[in-house]
Amino acid sequence: MSKTKQSRASAKASKPRGKPKAAAAPAKPSSLAWRVTKWSLVLAIWGGLALGGVLVWFAWDLPSVDGLGPATDRDRRPGVTIVAADGSLVGGYGDLYGERLTVNELPPQLVQAVVAIEDRRFFEHPGVDFRGLLRATVANLRAGGIVQGGSTLTQQLAKNLFLTPERSFDRKIRELILALELERRFRKNELLTIYLNRVYLGAGTYGVEAASQRYFGTSARHIDTYQAALLAGLLRAPSRLNPDNSETNAHRRTLTVLQAMADAGFLRPEEARRVGQTRRPGRGEAALPRPRVEGQTRRYFADWVLERASGYAGVAGVDLAVETTLDPRLQKLAEEAVAKADTRGSQVALAAMRDDGAVLAMVGGRSYAKSQFNRVTRALRQPGSVFKPIVYLPALEAGMSPDSKVRDAPITVDGWTPRNFSGRFRGEVTLREAVARSLNTVAVRVAEDIGRDRVIQSARRLGITAPLTPHPSVALGAGEVSPLELTAAYATFSNGGFAVEPYGINEVRQAGDVVFRRATRAPRRVVAGAAVEQMTDMLRAVVAWGTGKSAAFGRPAAGKSGTSQDFRDAWFVGFADGLVAAVWVGNDDNSPTARVTGSSIPAAIWKDFMAAATTRELARPAPAKPAVKRPDRTRLEPSLFEQLPD
Repeated sequence: MSKTKQSRASAKASKPRGKPKAAAAPAKPSSLAWRVTKWSLVLAIWGGLALGGVLVWFAWDLPSVDGLGPATDRDRRPGVTIVAADGSLVGGYGDLYGERLTVNELPPQLVQAVVAIEDRRFFEHPGVDFRGLLRATVANLRAGGIVQGGSTLTQQLAKNLFLTPERSFDRKIRELILALELERRFRKNELLTIYLNRVYLGAGTYGVEAASQRYFGTSARHIDTYQAALLAGLLRAPSRLNPDNSETNAHRRTLTVLQAMADAGFLRPEEARRVGQTRRPGRGEAALPRPRVEGQTRRYFADWVLERASGYAGVAGVDLAVETTLDPRLQKLAEEAVAKADTRGSQVALAAMRDDGAVLAMVGGRSYAKSQFNRVTRALRQPGSVFKPIVYLPALEAGMSPDSKVRDAPITVDGWTPRNFSGRFRGEVTLREAVARSLNTVAVRVAEDIGRDRVIQSARRLGITAPLTPHPSVALGAGEVSPLELTAAYATFSNGGFAVEPYGINEVRQAGDVVFRRATRAPRRVVAGAAVEQMTDMLRAVVAWGTGKSAAFGRPAAGKSGTSQDFRDAWFVGFADGLVAAVWVGNDDNSPTARVTGSSIPAAIWKDFMAAATTRELARPAPAKPAVKRPDRTRLEPSLFEQLPD
């Protein structure tokens, strides 16, 4: 085969079979990866715009945080803190804020406790702890309910200052926005300062200083590790966990905080256990160094003091601190004596004062929770025979003596004929016996001889301000008086004849400044010393062998029992060792009691109280300080006294 043919055949054999294919086009960037990337970018852009729109929508009417700083206060009701003579807490009213303290002024263990239990990554996150939110979400999903929260301290601050406590998606978004803005505007220490001075910590207290003063009786500057952990523990449920409500619950929560401090590395585990064990309620050092006045009946005294403290306020909206005369030991004894007695369903009141007028104990009723009416200060009741010393006083001043003879016999005055309780007459008796046996006819006879007007004048000198009618029955206590005024009248006999004005306030401070201090004045004599000695002689006979002998408790004492008509009021009023006390038993609707007499239940209550109360010497006032003139400025807002918290 020729070369030409061979080449043609070779070329023919090399040609591919079928139709010729076109050349391949270059690859285009339309792969799946590109499409995913492209649409992801598109969605991200639109999602970002949508998120921005949502944030703008929620942030549009949010309050500005520019004016918020450590030196500002929010609007609130002014608070009143009432303490007893020994500095222990009696009661608090309104919103109680303490002195504003910076983080640098507070003990480090307080900051550590708060961070450990509430927001361990506080110094790391930008206001929102996304890691914590994720952890809480996972924990809640696993538990099938809410077991963890992811809010930071900054979020809590934003909610407390600017938002309502409602649980909604809208509120949560606003909270997040405000938290980020707060973190942008303030440093971490500034945020902690604002938070620790604003947060509610139970019992009407806002901020760690107010809470420390209320629960521990000391500044937050000086609290120890246990107390710091207790305050931090209140953040979860301040009303339920505060020691005023339950020291047991407060202690259990404190142990949880101490463990959290150990987990966070702020305490060694053995140190956390030691602190928790040594401060257990009922063992070791008390968590509350200064005792509080226990019992709801202390509120009768606190309310009475509050009414008077309002007049000393210098500036509206500023807290008041009121130092009172209340003696916690005597208050407890008074409450125990009243609780022990069976008053047969009737109400009871007890007032006790030093014979210079300082009210040391007050029980205004059997239960403050059931009735806030203070029977010591507001009830006007017939005093019955406890009024008789006021009747006999002008007779002694006119020249009679305890040994003077008077006839116990029937007498009729203006058509009215009094009778003795026993229904019998003893003939000629001494004035001492007439008082000791509470003879009605003798009291009326003396009042008619001396003059009813002089009897009423005698009552006025002794501090009785209630209306008294010059009817012949005034000699038997037919008028109406309050237990507090009657106690003050007997205090004049106890102190040697000097005027007594009941008082419960020693000092009032506002914003740290003293706006009132009770000044010690020269005593004003209203009864001659000789007449006081004679009256005391007769009143001692009442307790020694007369109608009040059931009140005798083994120490020299003077007093008088009394029962009004139809057993509506039963009294015992008396004094010993400079302490004066009055006990009343009766019904609020003025209906007869179950035949209760002054020598029965009231005398028994008086005896129980006085026997325990006079075992120690009564504390006398400290040396007089310069009096502080009451400022003539705006009084406290009336709403403070109309809304009294639990």
